Amino acid sequence: QVHMVESKGGSVQAGGSLTLSCAASEYMSEGNCMAWHRQAPGKEREEVAIIYFRTGKTYYAESVKGRFTISHDPAQNTVDLQMDRLKPDDTATYYCAAGYLQFLYKWYCNPSDVRNAWGQGTQVNVSS
Repeated sequence: QVHMVESKGGSVQAGGSLTLSCAASEYMSEGNCMAWHRQAPGKEREEVAIIYFRTGKTYYAESVKGRFTISHDPAQNTVDLQMDRLKPDDTATYYCAAGYLQFLYKWYCNPSDVRNAWGQGTQVNVSS
């Protein structure tokens, strides 16, 4: 079965950069998109970036637009999240998840129909 494995996160000062990588353990026969989500303590999970495999089109939450970049390498089965100009509010556990692109008020990558869609999560800490 396919598993999503995220790279180790880390700690960085505000204004710094960090790249997270999500690797699928084998060829994905399910899903047509990948998303990065994050969840901070006491807050709801937020989908911050999506990439649609077929066209490479990307979608971003307003909170990260212009600072985060999601990219896909089909040959490596990886999806990276480049995070620049990090802020303390970006501190959270970050998860990647495969899914199917859908629209309900906004575009989202729905993981419901993908087996083992979620990675284990990786911690990102941004200090002021």
